[in-house]
Amino acid sequence: MSSTTTKTYSDAMLDIVHRYLQDGGTEPIDLDDLARYAIKNDLWTKHGSTLVQMCKRDLSRALREQFHTDPQGRQVRTFHATKHHSAGGEQQVFWADLRTAPPEHVELAFQQRRSQIVGDCRQLKLDVDSYNENNVHNASYQLLLDFTDDVAELEQPKEYKPKPR
Repeated sequence: MSSTTTKTYSDAMLDIVHRYLQDGGTEPIDLDDLARYAIKNDLWTKHGSTLVQMCKRDLSRALREQFHTDPQGRQVRTFHATKHHSAGGEQQVFWADLRTAPPEHVELAFQQRRSQIVGDCRQLKLDVDSYNENNVHNASYQLLLDFTDDVAELEQPKEYKPKPR
C-alpha cells in the first residue's frame, strides 16, 4: 500500500521562507519584505486589499509553528520573532532561526516572549480577582502564578523504562 504526503498550508508557507532565504533574503526576516517577495514571485496569492497583511499573518503562523529537535533531543521552536518600532511608529516584526540568529536577536526575542507571558499572567490575575469578587456563586478560585513545579513536571520523561530485576 502506498501513501502520499500532502503538504499543509504551513509547509507551503515555510517553503516560501526557505526560497526567500535561498534567493538572498536576510535574517532576521522582515515579514514585510518576505510577504512582498512571496507576492511578487507569485508564491502566495489571495484576493483583497490587504494582501501583504494576510500573507504576513500566514507566514507568521507558519514560522511560529515550526519546531526542530536539538542535539539533546528537545523539541524547540525554530524561528523566533522580535518586534521593533520604526521612526514613524510603525511596528515591524523580524524572524530568525534559533540555530543561526545573532545573540542580540535571540536575547530580545526571549525578553519579549517573557513579557508576553507576564502580561498574560497579569490579565489572568485580573480575571480571577474579578471572578472571586463578583461571581454570583460566591465561589473563589486560588491562583498560583509560580510555575516552577508545572515546568518541572512537564520536563519529566513521558515513558518509563522498567527497573531491571
